[in-house]
Amino acid sequence: MARYGVIADIHGNREALTAVLDELHHRKVERIVCLGDIVGYNADPDECAGLVRQRCATSIMGNHELIALGLLDFSRCTKQAEHALRRTRKTLSRDTAHWLSRLPPHQRLEDGAVLVHGGVRDVLQYMTTPAHIAENASYFAEDFPGARVCFFGHSHEPRVYQVDAQEVNEVPVADEISLDKQKTYFINPGSVDAQRKNRHKLAEFAIFDGAAARLEFGRVRYHAAATEAKAATFGYRLTPMTDRLYTWKRRLQKQGRTTVSVARRAGTRGLSAISGLISARRNPA
Repeated sequence: MARYGVIADIHGNREALTAVLDELHHRKVERIVCLGDIVGYNADPDECAGLVRQRCATSIMGNHELIALGLLDFSRCTKQAEHALRRTRKTLSRDTAHWLSRLPPHQRLEDGAVLVHGGVRDVLQYMTTPAHIAENASYFAEDFPGARVCFFGHSHEPRVYQVDAQEVNEVPVADEISLDKQKTYFINPGSVDAQRKNRHKLAEFAIFDGAAARLEFGRVRYHAAATEAKAATFGYRLTPMTDRLYTWKRRLQKQGRTTVSVARRAGTRGLSAISGLISARRNPA
């Protein structure tokens, strides 16, 4: 069994990723695995994908990869995420897109640990409460029999949950944690990208030793100002004008969905009446 460096949610942040990879090399970590969301939010999607491709033993696909490739829509995105991912779709190289498209949705390591991005069965699920963990623990037991450790990302905060039968307990995050091999664990290593975090700009990672049943958490500084400057310069950040445009666009979409819903309930005559009303509002006498 190997010691694994576990990273997640890089989001196109080359400065943070490079800092983490350098730190893992300094700690003599044998293999690195990535829990997805390599792209999104920041200006170096191709460069980050290239580093993951070169330095990681395996990686899985996150929701930002799915959206960047057009395999998921923007319906569950924030305005900032949608804007950055639309930019990513335009800038992503064909070679990177092809590589990302071949990433698996989950991966089982040889020591029985499993990599997922969001929930066990839903890449977009945020597992942030014991109730979420309890729900996913049952899926985990069904989908990955015999596995005892589930690494997940997506929610960007270091977390450790211990599952014993039906009981879920959150374990305080510490520099080092000993794991009970008879129990199941759900572990979030934190996020490499920290640009949207207010309390610190530190790139996060974990180190997992399956043989010793030991987990370590780490944080490292990176050049956050350089990441932000590039993101703004190359169009990955919302300006006040584009923010207002997204707000209006979403209001119109919501109104359109409401109109369609009302029309369906009202039937064909209702649809004609609503269409006439909308036409009158757009073309007043």
